[in-house]
Amino acid sequence: MLNPLLNNSSLPAFSNITPELVAPTIEQLLAQNRETIAALAHQTSPTWRSLPAQLEELDDNLSKAWSIVSHLNAVTNSPAWREAYNGCLAKISAYYTELGQNSDLYNSYQTLADSNEFAQLNQAQQQTINNALRDFKLSGVALPTEQKQRFAAIEERLSAICAKFADNLLDATQAWHKELSPEELAGIPEANQGLLAQLAQQRRLTGHIVTLDAPAYLAVMMYADNRQLRETVYTAYCTRASELSNDGKFDNSVLMEEILALRYEQAQLLGYQHYAELSLVPKMASSVDVVMQFLQELAVRAKPAAEKDLAELRAFAATLGIDDLKPWDSSYASEKLKQQKHNLSQETLRAYFPAPKVISGLFAIVEKLYGIEIQAIDTEVWADGVTYYEIKENGQALASFYLDPYARANKRGGAWMSNCRSRRYLADGSLQLPIAFLTCNFNPPVGNQPALLTHDEVVTLFHEFGHGLHHMLTQIDISAVGGIHGVSWDAVELPSQFMEHWCWENDALNLMTAHIDTQAPLPQDLLDSLLAAKNFQSGLQTLRQLEFSLFDMAIHSQAPLKIDGIQAEIDRVRQAVSVMPPPAFNRFQHGFSHIFAGGYAAGYYSYKWAEVLSSDAFSRFENEGIFNRATGLDFRQQVLAKGGSEPALALFTAFRGREPSIDALLRHSGLEETTSA
Repeated sequence: MLNPLLNNSSLPAFSNITPELVAPTIEQLLAQNRETIAALAHQTSPTWRSLPAQLEELDDNLSKAWSIVSHLNAVTNSPAWREAYNGCLAKISAYYTELGQNSDLYNSYQTLADSNEFAQLNQAQQQTINNALRDFKLSGVALPTEQKQRFAAIEERLSAICAKFADNLLDATQAWHKELSPEELAGIPEANQGLLAQLAQQRRLTGHIVTLDAPAYLAVMMYADNRQLRETVYTAYCTRASELSNDGKFDNSVLMEEILALRYEQAQLLGYQHYAELSLVPKMASSVDVVMQFLQELAVRAKPAAEKDLAELRAFAATLGIDDLKPWDSSYASEKLKQQKHNLSQETLRAYFPAPKVISGLFAIVEKLYGIEIQAIDTEVWADGVTYYEIKENGQALASFYLDPYARANKRGGAWMSNCRSRRYLADGSLQLPIAFLTCNFNPPVGNQPALLTHDEVVTLFHEFGHGLHHMLTQIDISAVGGIHGVSWDAVELPSQFMEHWCWENDALNLMTAHIDTQAPLPQDLLDSLLAAKNFQSGLQTLRQLEFSLFDMAIHSQAPLKIDGIQAEIDRVRQAVSVMPPPAFNRFQHGFSHIFAGGYAAGYYSYKWAEVLSSDAFSRFENEGIFNRATGLDFRQQVLAKGGSEPALALFTAFRGREPSIDALLRHSGLEETTSA
């Protein structure tokens, strides 16, 4: 029987992929790769086919197996999967560090870059080689032997402790729940109560419970009339994985200190002042000063609007009997204010957004824009509620994806797109088509009723699908620069944030709404209210994102901080930009997995940076028609199809006809009136 982790001729057979397969499979692949690399590393006259193409084949074989392991560890987490995944992390890290520090390989790449053949290569091939040379240097290839070894040890340790950070956060989230009395359910809508009852049943309890998973947490924070309950749940949520929860069992404090210290040491070894400077080398932004100036200028523009938002919220909260507005009151009061001001509530809207209708509407929109067809295909998946889809154009298969939309036990929180397979030509000459994993954590179906999404969840779905389209609609046949690969990190959110704009367009909303009982589309009055509420509290929301971005850049652009210094830094940032600083016990940073366990370290600013690009790109559709096929095909061709084969700014400029402007972002965010620009 074929090893299901190595079966590249068909889709993954998830029921046959067990944790016990992981270690022997990964060890086998690493051994094979090392043997091949040793044979091809030192070439006096390297060619594209003899060097980069060979290494791509090796990397593809490993990444296809490891991507499935990483995915199953995230969406079906268990002690066995965690052990299998974490047990191979150090081996994977050591392999890639070893690859990046291989002087013979580096010299061969440099020889190829200096050869006559290089000028004959296409843009994607040249970009691949230039990126490889850059990455060799960032892996410490030029360091003395002893420093190389230290760099490698740091890489291995970072891979382990960043994974431990994520594990602690998941464990802390799963470890807490609170049983609710009938009185504590007051104000919580029936649909949300159904979810809380379902969560109790899953834990073999009676009645209702609240957990710290996002759907349950938000149900209480937005709707529970009981202020003490909201405070209790808020406190549990914002102290996760800190010294203040679970008796410190899952405390991330020491890990955060070590992560910052190791990143700083890496940067110093490579000759950079600090990790932020190192992080920006492959990004669009040219320096830390440029990033900080961008964030601070945006904060100046957003703060007057945020102060106005907060004053309005405080005045309204007082009418609810809340004279001293606290963080655990803000979502509750905001939802009621939105209902009063715009005659709109997430719960009223939810009835018009059944998940199947939203998904079919999303597909209809991208089909109109890009001339593709999407259909569900019956195949094996890893959990109930997961669906596999195929994308075609004129009957020809282009790509496929798995959609796993709902929250469940032992599934990592949040939403993300990850790579299952990349587009590239295989050794036998066949074209491997891209496959994506699209993962969200929406309110699941309750009983026989389909899941009903909030509009916020709809926006999240469109966001992740934008990442998926970037991966799946690539026309680059070199995986290193196809799809999302090789794209500047601060531009990688362009396609995802770009897709969000259709969630606010009348004609698009008509395609994705149908009342759960009557099948009627979103009525005009609710549509008007939704659009009017688009920038509700936009100032507060913008400052919140800027707070996270500034904190991230601050802690990575100085000598490593201890835990008290990390707390002092986030307090300092909040003092400068926040209009409603949280209580002293808030430990947001202990759960900030984007920067401590993900790829956003010294890069969280990318969300706002890319939002400038996405808003400006969408403004062309506003001028030419939101379903204008010619404009859609131009975006597909200039941005989605080319991946990382050319610099992000060049691709954006080719689509927009000029360099990006911040004006569209300010307009879409309702912040124009706060600036004289």
